Amino acid sequence: MAKQNVKHAQNKKKLSPALLWRQRYLLMMSLPFVIWLIIFKYIPLWGWTMAFQEVKPATFAVPIWERTFVGFENFMNAFKDRLFAQTIINTLGISILQIAVGTIVAILFAVFLNELAFFLGFKKLTQTISYLPHFVSWVIIASLAKNIFNDGGVLDTIFGRNLRLMSTNSPLIWVIIVIIDCWKEMGWNAIIYMSAMAGIDTGLYEAAEMDGANRFRKMWHITLPGIRSTIVVLLIMSIGGALNVGMERQMLLSNATVQDHTMVLSWFSYLRGIGNSDYGLGTALGVFQSVVGVTLLLIANKIAGLISDDKLV
Repeated sequence: MAKQNVKHAQNKKKLSPALLWRQRYLLMMSLPFVIWLIIFKYIPLWGWTMAFQEVKPATFAVPIWERTFVGFENFMNAFKDRLFAQTIINTLGISILQIAVGTIVAILFAVFLNELAFFLGFKKLTQTISYLPHFVSWVIIASLAKNIFNDGGVLDTIFGRNLRLMSTNSPLIWVIIVIIDCWKEMGWNAIIYMSAMAGIDTGLYEAAEMDGANRFRKMWHITLPGIRSTIVVLLIMSIGGALNVGMERQMLLSNATVQDHTMVLSWFSYLRGIGNSDYGLGTALGVFQSVVGVTLLLIANKIAGLISDDKLV
């Protein structure tokens, strides 16, 4: 009880008016971002009312208070859709693979670059080349991927057989999508981990070396534990966005044969909402996506707090 009172007193001291006055310039610098956040992130939430109304092109210009209120009918229609269940499976399958593979590869790549401390020129060149694909459009990436993985592509020519990697109606296309996304984002994602590694006390490595620890031991017992908090926070944020898989790469890498296994929730929402001019149903899918995302974020944060002291909030 006494510890809680001391902690409460410390927190109260941290939020004192004197501290706020000392940080007034920083608060003023953050003010434009707060205004941008309110205008573009919170005010548009008023549009969620469309999820509970009948909104068609003919009624889109009608004031919100004059539209027909349908309750949860839009949600029910979305859940009853024949593609909804498969869309959820595809979204979660791609997300889980992407989070697992993407996180592991980014960490390994960051550790590899961190170990190149004595080859600064090669390290900088490798890091620069690795994160350049992040800035390349998915249109270009998809074109290159199709030339490599499609029937008659580079891999089929090398192996002398039709591997049918991007034309088989199975979840194998998930693996192809994750591999391509991992290659595109690996260098960019590794930057955060490398920044965390830069904050590790070099004295720990020196002490471990004096104790006879080899390079692998130092990585396992110093480097990885040193970035554990960063890994946990990024994992929590990734889990919270598990349903927010962008539709751009799926649309560009997909074809009629594999579309059943590439349709994700954002793409499904676009087709049913914009494609069918049913804006209420599309908004309902967006609300569902946001609510589930926040729920997953809170659950992941709670589990991380129970397992260790590293959590988002």
